[in-house]
Amino acid sequence: MSKTILIIEDDQSIAELERDYLEIEGFETELASDGKKGLEAVIQHHYDLILLDLMLPSINGFDLCRQIRERTNIPILMVTAKYEDIDKVRGLGLGADDYIVKPFSPSELVARVKAHLARYERLIQHNAPKAEINIRGLQLNTTSRQVFINGKEVPFTTKEFDLLTFFATHPNQVFSKEHLFERIWGFDSMGDNATVTVHVKKIRKKIEKDTENPPYIQTVWGAGYRFND
Repeated sequence: MSKTILIIEDDQSIAELERDYLEIEGFETELASDGKKGLEAVIQHHYDLILLDLMLPSINGFDLCRQIRERTNIPILMVTAKYEDIDKVRGLGLGADDYIVKPFSPSELVARVKAHLARYERLIQHNAPKAEINIRGLQLNTTSRQVFINGKEVPFTTKEFDLLTFFATHPNQVFSKEHLFERIWGFDSMGDNATVTVHVKKIRKKIEKDTENPPYIQTVWGAGYRFND
């Protein structure tokens, strides 16, 4: 599956240049022309890497980088005309993975994107889910695909287990229903986002003491769901 890059850039010519070179290399891209639209895109969809301009309308790149990093660990590459060391240090301190100064070589941009995607893939593989996950009385065994609540086994369907495992291995992050449906069921599957809602409801009945105030899977209104570790 090809990687999807979100380009947050208010200069249309630069955004289109980045898009064209990335798509030539086989990447899928989406564009956001200001900070607010960029943040909305990150909340609603899944991306593999973000190219982030620093000087943006509505939300500047520094603030946007901080807010994105609170939600996801995917690579963030800042692309900006600012070149002072203090700006670079500040951007990296807020969670950016790299810093590219305009004007830049498109081939260098593509090379850095590929390098950071490869590095992130290695990091994910290194931090692959453990055979057993224990969270406040909830135990998942990813080898035997069993779920236990305070030592008592609770039966789970295949998709219920896959969804719960995804939540448990990505704690404290907000995922939209669209993202969850794509990750667990796939684009070509029959169904829609309501499928996610139904499965979350079933999982809550099995693991939550209080389904009205669930301690594990919380609803983030207007955004999706978050699993608390």
